[in-house]
Amino acid sequence: MANQKMLRVTQVKSAIGRKYDQEQTLKSLGLGRIGKTHDIVDNESVRGMIFKVKHLITVEEL
Repeated sequence: MANQKMLRVTQVKSAIGRKYDQEQTLKSLGLGRIGKTHDIVDNESVRGMIFKVKHLITVEEL
């Protein structure tokens, strides 16, 4: 488990005025306000969520 790749996801734009499913995707990624950062395990489901809100976040590999 220690060898899993991690991603650091940071919210850089507001979710106000976005579609409901995009707001919920941000919540499921552990975000919710501008500047909040969360480290998550890199897998296919997380990559799908990142793709959905890629215009609101920045992603870096750890």
